[in-house]
Amino acid sequence: MEIGILMAAGMGTRMRPLTNTMPKPLVKVHGVPMIETVIKGLKLRGVEEIYVVTGYLGDQFDYLTEKYPELKIIRNTEYETINNISSVHALGDIMGRADCFICEADLYITDHSFFTVDHSKSCYYGRMVEGFSGDWVFDTDENGRITRVGKGGTDDYNMVGVSYMKKEDAAIIRDAINEAYTKPGYEDLFWDDIVNMNLDKIDMEVIPVTGDQIVEIDSVAELIEVDDSYKGVI
Repeated sequence: MEIGILMAAGMGTRMRPLTNTMPKPLVKVHGVPMIETVIKGLKLRGVEEIYVVTGYLGDQFDYLTEKYPELKIIRNTEYETINNISSVHALGDIMGRADCFICEADLYITDHSFFTVDHSKSCYYGRMVEGFSGDWVFDTDENGRITRVGKGGTDDYNMVGVSYMKKEDAAIIRDAINEAYTKPGYEDLFWDDIVNMNLDKIDMEVIPVTGDQIVEIDSVAELIEVDDSYKGVI
């Protein structure tokens, strides 16, 4: 059994004014809400349970439970004051119950074939960027094991918002997040920071993807580049 977790609690401030009235994952690209392009990949994989962690304008996601019977909504009530560590915390024991995909919900996925790759270990999907990148990147050793998940790197794979955790590794991250919640400063943490802190316990690799398979749209200008129907409308 595998489960899918979609992180959809954020406010999407860089996509205003569109996100003044709707959550970013529901913004349509070529007529399809971005979150549904991720769901399509999980269904192609045969994922049996999908959990969408919502926060900002969360009620707008409720239609998904009628369209996709295998999908359930989890409410993150802390999204306004705590970073995205709160979305994994909101899952409780769901995290670590089975092998799972953890995906950002505001991705536009055009090629879903990478979802069908078999995994012998936990992994992040990544896009190679030559030269320096200030985004989230992965350092790896000579065996391909991830040694750092963090911001800034040169000639590294960049995070694209999709990861896969084996059941036992997901449980380690769940427990580490619960532990982090007992210490000062947890409010500013990303869940990926917790992964980085536990790489001595988890053997993770990078699965390469290309920029045209997973398209990250972070601004209205980038949206228009992908879907020019928004020209003159915004």
